[in-house]
Amino acid sequence: MPIQVVGLVDVARLLRELEAIDDALLQLGLRTGGAAVKMPKTTLLMDKTVELNKLNLLNEADRKALNGLLAAAKERAPRLHISFSADPSPAFVDKLVSWLRHEIHPFLLLGIGLQPAIGAGCMVRSINHRFDLSLRQDFANKRELLMKQLIPPQPVAATPAGVAPSRPAPAPPQPSTPTQGVQT
Repeated sequence: MPIQVVGLVDVARLLRELEAIDDALLQLGLRTGGAAVKMPKTTLLMDKTVELNKLNLLNEADRKALNGLLAAAKERAPRLHISFSADPSPAFVDKLVSWLRHEIHPFLLLGIGLQPAIGAGCMVRSINHRFDLSLRQDFANKRELLMKQLIPPQPVAATPAGVAPSRPAPAPPQPSTPTQGVQT
């Protein structure tokens, strides 16, 4: 599956487009009575999918094979959902999908969401796991350390019970030293 096919929405779009192509080719074949059939316009996503799988959409067997592949991906491909605080760039999404498909599963489908409250980082969900990799969660986990850094603890002098703490005695005045070599 090409990197540009990111999620379930893209797979569903390709299935609809493939169905439209199949219908258009069937109608053209019926109208022209076996004459040469011209391929209808396809999207860039479909072009990349066909090119990667080395298929010819004019061939009915190739269209059925692609339909089966897309239907299987829609039904059984592993899915992840990642939420970011801001919309990720297309280049970042391409790199992320490429890495996930290389490391996890070649047909992995990715859903991308927005949650501005997470600050920075992301939240990753699968069917049975949830990972909060956000800055908000990191701050919550390290709250004690953060508070210690922001407000250093004040030393408390130990005093006997019932006795008011005494003030430290003022420092004695420093005697002035005459400067050498200077006459007044």
